[in-house]
Amino acid sequence: MLSIVSVPIGNLGDITVRAKEVLEKCTAVICEDTRVTGQLLKLLGLPKKEFISFHGYTDDGKAGWIVERLKKGDHLVLVSDAGTPGISDPGYVVVSKVRASGEAMEVIPGASAFLAALSLSGLPINQFSYLGFLPIKKGRQTLLQSLKTEEKTIVFYESPHRIEKTLSEFSNIFAEQPERKIVICRELTKMHEQTIATTISGLSEAAKTLTVKGEFVIVFAGAEG
Repeated sequence: MLSIVSVPIGNLGDITVRAKEVLEKCTAVICEDTRVTGQLLKLLGLPKKEFISFHGYTDDGKAGWIVERLKKGDHLVLVSDAGTPGISDPGYVVVSKVRASGEAMEVIPGASAFLAALSLSGLPINQFSYLGFLPIKKGRQTLLQSLKTEEKTIVFYESPHRIEKTLSEFSNIFAEQPERKIVICRELTKMHEQTIATTISGLSEAAKTLTVKGEFVIVFAGAEG
């Protein structure tokens, strides 16, 4: 059995009872960073486990080895460093391989940063477009230009290293849509959580109050039809 388990994005109180039970009973844990997951289990008071490292640089062949572990009867848990596995992390490779093998899987849902930001934004979320992390170079400008006519609410992640550049680009590219709303969420559920709701016209001033540290989720209103 492969259990796909969501873990907190910051506040440890967001771990579910079911997630703790599965993490306690499983054979081993598949994770991005063994240090991060090891610290999580320690803070949750859970027993030490065998860790199977699977990150962005892992050979896809390791997913086949994981399937063999499942066929032998191991109960493996797949987690992300934070939030829900498979969202902007390599977990989908494991899930895809296990799905193709026919081995049993279950999902233990929980926290997700982009869903938390959408709920907090106050923008329409009956339909939305999730972009993950924006392209750094290739295709970036084409994508940003395409958002001028995107009518659905848009949500994406941004790193502290690129947040200032991204907000500056938004101020310039969407200058002709000054009333379009944008919500910047930083360090959701953590001690220094910060949320700034503004418009394109007020973005430059609002950005000055932003602490450039931690992980960001940006929610951007869709264009008026």
